[in-house]
Amino acid sequence: MTREDHNQLPTDSTAHRSLIAVDLFRHLPDEALDWLEKRLERIAVERGVSIVCEGDEADALYIPTSGRFSVHVGGRKRPIAEVGPGRPIGEVAFFANTKRTATVTALRDSIVLRLTRADFDALTRRSPEILQPIASTLARRLARATSGEFARPPSIPRSIVLCRAGPTPIAESFIQDLRTSLESYTDVHFLTESEFATAVPNGTALDSDTATNWLNELESRHGLLVYVADDTLTDWSQKAIRQADWLMLVADDKSAPGQPRIPLNRLEQFATEIHPPEARRLIVVHKAQQSQRGTKRWLEERMVQLNHHVVEGARRDHDRLARFITGRAIGLVACGGGALCCAHVGLFKAFSEAGIEFDIFGGTSGGGAMTAAFALDVDADDLDASIGEMFVKQRVLKRITWPRYALLDHKSFDRALLKNYTNIGIEDLPRPFFALSTNLSDNEVYLHQQGSLWQAVRSTGSIPGLLPPFVTESGDVLVDGAVLDNVPVKAMKSLKTGPNIVISFAETDSLTYDVRYSGLPSRADILMRAINPLSKRPLPRAPSVATILMRSLMVNRSELDSALSPDDLLVVPPIPDTVGVMDWHRHSELKELAYLYGRELISTLGENGHPVIKAALNQNN
Repeated sequence: MTREDHNQLPTDSTAHRSLIAVDLFRHLPDEALDWLEKRLERIAVERGVSIVCEGDEADALYIPTSGRFSVHVGGRKRPIAEVGPGRPIGEVAFFANTKRTATVTALRDSIVLRLTRADFDALTRRSPEILQPIASTLARRLARATSGEFARPPSIPRSIVLCRAGPTPIAESFIQDLRTSLESYTDVHFLTESEFATAVPNGTALDSDTATNWLNELESRHGLLVYVADDTLTDWSQKAIRQADWLMLVADDKSAPGQPRIPLNRLEQFATEIHPPEARRLIVVHKAQQSQRGTKRWLEERMVQLNHHVVEGARRDHDRLARFITGRAIGLVACGGGALCCAHVGLFKAFSEAGIEFDIFGGTSGGGAMTAAFALDVDADDLDASIGEMFVKQRVLKRITWPRYALLDHKSFDRALLKNYTNIGIEDLPRPFFALSTNLSDNEVYLHQQGSLWQAVRSTGSIPGLLPPFVTESGDVLVDGAVLDNVPVKAMKSLKTGPNIVISFAETDSLTYDVRYSGLPSRADILMRAINPLSKRPLPRAPSVATILMRSLMVNRSELDSALSPDDLLVVPPIPDTVGVMDWHRHSELKELAYLYGRELISTLGENGHPVIKAALNQNN
């Protein structure tokens, strides 16, 4: 009997079919495969169970026949790879007879075949020809690892589960609207308990190998599998939650009116034990656009990666949610740079006029302030006028104070921010937004995704020395995000997969001044010149404190190039050499220059079919 004949015969031998699919065993004769098959142990692995652990003895080889596994090293949360059916697990350490180099954990209920070392040794004595394909396979794996092919896969889910949040069931209209939107982006299949019961043989238990294989096979045939959990914690709900990559908590905005926090229901309690915060999303469904307030009461009990707002029947909102799920959400990342950030306003105006709509905004320092306004749907020209009012007319960054806490009086700045950004919470914005600050309490970046919007803007722009740091209710001391990351591309990529338009300024020219250091005046000399109107000796033309501080923060962009991916578009607007980081009075000039540049750039890239611009222009068509 030939190998081709064997493949065409109807058989329930999952082990035999799986062995043929593995490069290591593909060239073995059927007799050797039959011998090996009898010695393989079939194991059902529940989601969350690690079948190999880093540092353990490699006493067995595992071959998945159904399901998926994540590979972690060094205790890191993010996986470096994923393993599916047909690809062996732990083969490097097994064949090299060394300790396990990674921990491999089931991402959903799975089935594996286990080959012990004793049986493998017996196989090599019986069929020594297996050693050559093993050597070739390991060499190929080493080459792929060296080239970076085994880098962390994109965090695009293959399956999600819809669970009700709070006391109200998910409306059927939401499920239908989401289905319509997802169908525009991928081959999607929605699965309920009733469909499962109809498709599998009568009496098939949900925890059986038959059910697990059927569900995993269904997932492999579609771009996305959407499980719809029951309204209560049934066996189906538990199985659906264990099988999904992402947990989508769907909340009715009108649930429990007046309640300051909405507790988890039993379904959510089980689901949040299975899914870590980075795999959770909260979707709040509203009757009308104006009702998007009070999201905090949902988030008090629910730690999630992102929260989304959708209005019933609003295709635009459901399409945006679908783009996040399918890895197509377009982000706008804005850098810091003081007054230079007025260029962001002109670029945003050009993007808006071209029909480019962003799904999520994020920025550092001045870029955080600008993107916060964009997330509020502030018109670009209105924003430019507000900048002029704040920084030119009110001079909010030129009010010097006694330098006990900082050089500038922050009170007028705070009042202006509160007036322009209001008391809205970041979680209530119609589109996701984050601002990045530097947390001096733990020397880490601090992402503002919840809480007061104006306070987030204040924190991310707290220029050390010029303004007092912002202190949170928990006591964290926050300063300008540019101290650690002036262009927060990595932060954006930690929240979502997909293309980004990234705004950064060209590396600054050398800062040179024709001044002698020894000629810098003392405190007494400066004071005498200030109080003597007849003094004819001007102060040396040296950089100001504000200029030095801002220029120092903008230096931190060394990792930008490595953070960008082919999905991203880096936009560097023109900045005249004569404009400094504190020249707020030139805000309209910077906006107009960037606007004209942005229009030309979009036109050129659109004509050339640039993938990011093409995707951005097509997302609303």
